[in-house]
Amino acid sequence: MSISSSIKSIQDIMRKDVGVDGDAQRIGQLVWLLFLKIFDDREQEWELLDDNYRSPLPKQYRWRNWAANPEGMTGEELKSFIDNELFPALQKLESYSTTPAAFVVRGVFEDAYNYMKSGQLIRQVINKIQEGVDFNKAQERHAFGDMYEQLLRDLQSAGNAGEFYTPRPVTEFMVRMVDPKLDEKVMDPACGTGGFLTCSIEHKRKHYVKTPEDERTLQASIHGVEKKPLPHLLATTNMILHGIEVPNQIRHDNTLARPLIGWGPKDRVDCIVANPPFGGMEEDGIETNFPAAFRTRETADLFLVLIMHLLKDGGRAAVVLPDGFLFGEGIKSRIKEKLLNDCNLHTVVRLPNGVFNPYTGIKTNLLFFTKGTPTKDIWFYEHQYPAGVKNYSKTRPMRIEEFATEQAWWGSEADGFAARVEGEFAWKVSAEDIKARNYNLDCKNPHVGEQVSHDPAQLLADYARMQAGIHGLREQLKTVLSEALERDA
Repeated sequence: MSISSSIKSIQDIMRKDVGVDGDAQRIGQLVWLLFLKIFDDREQEWELLDDNYRSPLPKQYRWRNWAANPEGMTGEELKSFIDNELFPALQKLESYSTTPAAFVVRGVFEDAYNYMKSGQLIRQVINKIQEGVDFNKAQERHAFGDMYEQLLRDLQSAGNAGEFYTPRPVTEFMVRMVDPKLDEKVMDPACGTGGFLTCSIEHKRKHYVKTPEDERTLQASIHGVEKKPLPHLLATTNMILHGIEVPNQIRHDNTLARPLIGWGPKDRVDCIVANPPFGGMEEDGIETNFPAAFRTRETADLFLVLIMHLLKDGGRAAVVLPDGFLFGEGIKSRIKEKLLNDCNLHTVVRLPNGVFNPYTGIKTNLLFFTKGTPTKDIWFYEHQYPAGVKNYSKTRPMRIEEFATEQAWWGSEADGFAARVEGEFAWKVSAEDIKARNYNLDCKNPHVGEQVSHDPAQLLADYARMQAGIHGLREQLKTVLSEALERDA
């Protein structure tokens, strides 16, 4: 039976369990079990390579000793063992081992949960994993990586969990354009399931890893932080699947909860590729970690301020942001002013509707910038649907080949993108023009005539722009009136 068939039959078994409610819970349940199996497979490899290897797990909690025997514990005994022994032990693993591997396992399990109620069904799932997954077989490892990517795609239809998955073509294109070199530190401060980081790993291996020493350099160069338990579990497992032996650089934390001034020079990184969650609000008090001029509870805005701060001079970033950021006023304008003053925002790729369906229909943009020199000109590129396609869907998703036109047009930052030319879908706007527009980056394609849209999402976006404009005029009027009153006083 193939790995994908095994995973499908496992999920079918899980659907019979009354404790598992929906895709997100089922995937969360499946992945912590897969994590322990994969970790045990890796330990077998480490034991062969190192006679002195010592597991960070107590003997009775290693997969091989409680799960691998198909005739082993089942029913109430198995459920009780998982709930009352296995989980508590892994959540307090520091009392047994303080190795980096122990830190990784504890981080995975500190907020994981056993949703399944039937010990008999748990045993069936474990047996399917045991017979269907052998991570030490090279061909199976590759197949398992593809299957895992499909699992992450499935999250897009799993309620709010979909926010943590960025379509693979988008992550791959962004990483290619940022081009992280071998020894450059890459970070995603809201890493979700780890898509940008795995793309960075593959990019470095393909272009820069030549020796075992290069591989060790790569292993130490990948860093991510994720706030929520399920995506953190998925990201940690994803790192192991992509050959990061002990992914202790993937932290379970909220990067926004640390005061901005608490990130010092040693925390600076060379490259950031990220899709910070947008549309959400941070909990009360988080905004006080930021300077007064940038205080907001809008998550994506705070992340952009943090990303600018975390980059070294000369550091490069690619960030996904919604249309609302481009035309937003108030604090958004101040953040954009800082972005253009502190960084060279050289490219904005405007994506069409549907890239993030079904999670959200909001139109999104890819912002590429380099820290250290102010922006002079911003190039805009309007990404097109392939011929005959009017929207993306589950049966017709975006493909990496669609970015070939952008890549051919891109040029080199080293010569200021001298090779770029304006065309039907590419145009340039000066920073001075953006400043005159009160830092409104919602620049329409000048090569396309005015079009009337009846798309509800587009109409709502237009309404939001109009409201933002009214708000801006109101603020200007208040300022003029205040100054007039002060002169008359």
